[in-house]
Amino acid sequence: MFTVFLDKKESAPLYAQLYYAIRGSIETGALSPGEKLPSVRALAKELSVAPITVANAYSQLVAEGYLRTVAKSGFFVESGILSPGSVPSLSAVPPAEENLCPYDFRTNVVDPRLFPFAVWSRLEREALQTEEPDWINRVDPQGAFTLRAEIAAVLARHRGIFVDPSQIVVGSGTEALLGLIVRLLDPEGIFGLENPGYPKVAHTLQSLRVPYFPLGLDDAGMRPDEARQAGVSVVHLTPSHQFPSGIVMPVGRRSEWIRWASEDPNRWIIEDDYDSEFRFSGMPIPAMRGMDPSGRVLYLNSFSKSLAPSLRVGYLVLPPDLASRFREGSPAFACSVPGLVQTALCAFLREGEFDHHLNRMKKAYRDKRDALIACLKQSRFGPSCQVLRAEAGLHFLLRMDNGMDERTLVETAKRAGVRVHGLSEYALGAPSPSEAPTLVIGYSGMSAMDFPETVSRLERVWSET
Repeated sequence: MFTVFLDKKESAPLYAQLYYAIRGSIETGALSPGEKLPSVRALAKELSVAPITVANAYSQLVAEGYLRTVAKSGFFVESGILSPGSVPSLSAVPPAEENLCPYDFRTNVVDPRLFPFAVWSRLEREALQTEEPDWINRVDPQGAFTLRAEIAAVLARHRGIFVDPSQIVVGSGTEALLGLIVRLLDPEGIFGLENPGYPKVAHTLQSLRVPYFPLGLDDAGMRPDEARQAGVSVVHLTPSHQFPSGIVMPVGRRSEWIRWASEDPNRWIIEDDYDSEFRFSGMPIPAMRGMDPSGRVLYLNSFSKSLAPSLRVGYLVLPPDLASRFREGSPAFACSVPGLVQTALCAFLREGEFDHHLNRMKKAYRDKRDALIACLKQSRFGPSCQVLRAEAGLHFLLRMDNGMDERTLVETAKRAGVRVHGLSEYALGAPSPSEAPTLVIGYSGMSAMDFPETVSRLERVWSET
């Protein structure tokens, strides 16, 4: 059992006080795994608060994985929760200047509280207890066949992509797989990259000494006619949710790109489907790979957004001829993902845990997005901001019209302890002029409980006229 004291004179909402009290009791061991909590009405009566206060706190704890619900039984403490010292802290930001900002709207992190620690630790433990584990020796250069078969099933189920496991290559993230693509294609021309776009792609190509050309965007994404004029032979696209603009490439533009690739046997499309799992309204956007009859699209994805970036598990779907070329040269390659991780991930997919986890993540991130947008709209600068392209992915754009330019918005927020990122930061070369200062807001790594304080800090510096 645990004791909670709520102070109605505190500025923090009562549900937030209750949330932190229960969470602290779980993390310190005062509440044990499997322990049942009082019902919503019972705890509300004990604390003399409205039932909605308890319901909101419980709901947040369920979303973050501290509690689980059992139909007709109530709320129970989840098992497998590590102490705060074992889990990355919300306020533990990267070194250097970002240490000055306890609140950071980064796009390259996930919420550590949503990771399925209990399930993952069980799967790794089972793999370690196998008498003759396959993973302990060098794995297939393409990755374990069993894992590739499960990935093929996930692609068929979630993305409408039907491929043979022999076409899939497992690798440690985008950088490693891009390097493999460069070696496979050996393009004589240059790469075309979205501008603005994902900086790591450009940095990887630079490290490989591969020339690239930034291509601008219109409302439908990158344009094939500009690629023709620039003479590029390989393009890197994020059509389901362009990073960072959030543009969803319509089917007509996708068809144009596939026609572009089919015009020349040396042209290829790399479809980076980096966060397609997170679409919060409407049907999932079909992958370009699924509408490619000529085998010119290489499909790239990872488990960085859906599980954890530190697992370093990505995968590449090759057209049949390139898959054959890979296998012919496979002695020169080695799979860079540890066998133990592959074995655990394979079981995670096979047992249906991935689908369960993904559904939980979607709800948690949708609720988090809605909470942040509500805070922004209700703030003093709410009338001067516009939220754009929030229907999918784990970030959205915030267009500001409060008289400040982008640089001023970023610098004043930083002085208030909040790190925001301007759209121009993702430009390859000189940024293109925009209609109004625009910020890229990644919310996945923050707690919804921190949004009121974060927005309050921004109010103090963005509402000044």
